[in-house]
Amino acid sequence: MKNSMFDLISNDLEHLEDELITVTKSQEELIREISSHLVQAGGKRLRPALYFLSARSGGCHEMAEMMPMAAALELIHMATLVHDDVVDHAETRRGIATANALWGGHSSVLTGDYLFARAFSLIANTVDSARLGVLAELICAMSEGEINQSASAYDANQTEEEYLVRIAQKTADFIAASCKLGAMSARMSPTAVDDFREYGYCLGMAFQITDDILDMTATSEQLGKPAGHDLRQGMITMPVIYALQQSLAKDELVQIVTDRAMSDAKAERGLTIIRESGALEYSYKKVDEYLEKARHILAAHVPQEFQEAFQEIADFVAKREY
Repeated sequence: MKNSMFDLISNDLEHLEDELITVTKSQEELIREISSHLVQAGGKRLRPALYFLSARSGGCHEMAEMMPMAAALELIHMATLVHDDVVDHAETRRGIATANALWGGHSSVLTGDYLFARAFSLIANTVDSARLGVLAELICAMSEGEINQSASAYDANQTEEEYLVRIAQKTADFIAASCKLGAMSARMSPTAVDDFREYGYCLGMAFQITDDILDMTATSEQLGKPAGHDLRQGMITMPVIYALQQSLAKDELVQIVTDRAMSDAKAERGLTIIRESGALEYSYKKVDEYLEKARHILAAHVPQEFQEAFQEIADFVAKREY
């Protein structure tokens, strides 16, 4: 993510890239190949970036302590993406072929398992049990979110509340944990730790809702994966839920979103109904509500230069197109 919001930790992020290459090396050639592919694919590195910012804003400068946790966060994120791509039969991500497409689901799942284990091996002897507990609970929540999403696919009777629980498990809890762990690494007060977690939670909720909007508005080139992918996979996101409740064509939309053999023509028709229902405007309003809350949480805890960085991240989420 090339933006001034990460200027304060640019050196940290540069060292993180080197660290990821180092820690994903394995004696097994196939694991080395897949792991190298995943690291070189890049990404926003949002979770370790938020960890670094949170830790440094509280005065933590011990790279020997920070780097293992930052790398572990990114490895966990990479592992979840690998598993997601297998479950979704995804062929591209960030504009390049997925591990699933290149090496198959079996090898990809096992490599994802390796990355999970490698993440915990990095921090096993460098962090306390409280921070280990945060990560363990996080992985449980993400697993529950994936199962929740799979069980709710093609179900047109979902509520917005159920959707919000699901995206918290899948996305917001991870971003919240990254901020919380940074604050814990800086030995901040319990109140500050809670506020950092809340900032990350609000940011994460806004991030995922925006992601679900972009699936319906951005081009495949912008997304790095097929546009409308979520709808074709039966994922009932906030815009879909709104349209199912408010659109004059909601009965037709029910037939579309519950069709497990959805054609391209039906998918396009579904996207048109959703866009014309006011669902995207409604969803963006929810994004703004979460980000407005995030912008006012950390002022009492961090120096001005870090306040500006956290504000810029919220602005990025609001305006992002990929």
